[in-house]
Amino acid sequence: MKKIYVFLLIVAIAGRLFAQDIHAVINTHEVERIEKFLSSDEMKGRRVYTPDIDKAAAFIANEFSKTGLQKLAGNPSFLQEFSMVKARFTGLTCLLDTMAITSKNVIVITTQPELSLTEKSANLEMVSITAGNNFFAEARKYVNAAKNYLVLVDSSYRNNFYRLTQLKNNLSKSATTAIFVLGAKKPTTFSVMATHEITEQKLANVVAMIPGKTKPNEYVIFSGHYDHLGIAKNPINNDSIYNGANDDAAGTTAVLMLARYYKQKNDNDRTLVFAAFTAEEVGGFGSQYFSKQLDPNQVVAMFNIEMIGTESKWGKASAYITGYEKTDMGKILQSNLQGSAFSFYPDPYPEQQLFYRSDNATLARLGVPAHTISTSKMDNELHYHKVSDEMATLDVDNMTEIIKAIAISATGIINGTQTPSRVDTKILK
Repeated sequence: MKKIYVFLLIVAIAGRLFAQDIHAVINTHEVERIEKFLSSDEMKGRRVYTPDIDKAAAFIANEFSKTGLQKLAGNPSFLQEFSMVKARFTGLTCLLDTMAITSKNVIVITTQPELSLTEKSANLEMVSITAGNNFFAEARKYVNAAKNYLVLVDSSYRNNFYRLTQLKNNLSKSATTAIFVLGAKKPTTFSVMATHEITEQKLANVVAMIPGKTKPNEYVIFSGHYDHLGIAKNPINNDSIYNGANDDAAGTTAVLMLARYYKQKNDNDRTLVFAAFTAEEVGGFGSQYFSKQLDPNQVVAMFNIEMIGTESKWGKASAYITGYEKTDMGKILQSNLQGSAFSFYPDPYPEQQLFYRSDNATLARLGVPAHTISTSKMDNELHYHKVSDEMATLDVDNMTEIIKAIAISATGIINGTQTPSRVDTKILK
């Protein structure tokens, strides 16, 4: 009996120390310090391809270094660098069945400075976007595909056709070619020659890791994006900086705090990866590149954290999980919070398709239980994508409690005793 009493006493003391540790590590002072820096006017809105986002990346990398994290295998630094390409149109000749097509009805998305394709070209397919489709979703599908396409676009999309030129601004270096022709019938023969001025643009995620002790080849990812919108062309109430305090300096702050907590805890069986993504606001290119560097079969779970600085629709001590019904990860997290005042809920805004709109989407489409945790009231978030998204609008105390809840709820996944079910890619829409 004495031995049992001593054992229970040790367990109770350990539990109290554990609680004390999490409050000591994840505290409002540190949350405020990191959030304040990332969303300060000094960062000028952290827009991609500016020196300002480089300052933010250097700050995040330094925080990872001070925490004592390791670089991701194969990376010489905490910066996971990659390039995007911007293509400026300079010339075009397009013939369909020997009929010349005016350049205003043709848009070529390519990374090739000089392009020449015909119906005889290898790795080329002719397809159509018919009336009634989601035009931009269909267009992006062909731009991001593994082969070249000649895409015949129904004339009903005339008013939106030119907007496809926006896709020229951010292309992967390995991107294939998509040629969009408006209002044309399917030709028997065609010839397209185009020239572009190609500019390479550097980007970088900031990534670190804590190796797993017993299951090093099983990965758990914590992520958020650190880029935002930059500076507005027209000031609003004498303010022109999109500070992005909630979107998504809040998520990046959470990633840094979680990294510090798990490093001090130092008992993770699975390898933990901490990623601050770039270029989410311009197409999710940072997370897309990151995801291609991993074997999705080795990724057990992804906690993507986006906009947790304001209260959810349920009030304090609550957050929602996008794609809740697609795996049992949400149920696992909630089960680990039993007895606490915190609750995770299913996404209350399914019509907005949030599961597919953040940095979890790429890995989710590959079957990974990758979900975004958020509190943002997407039907009425007052400061979303506005210059008013500043630190003064955040509830830092509540945000700190959300980060603690994520840390505690992930315990079983991190120590290898809980494994979420996979996303069924056959029914993923």
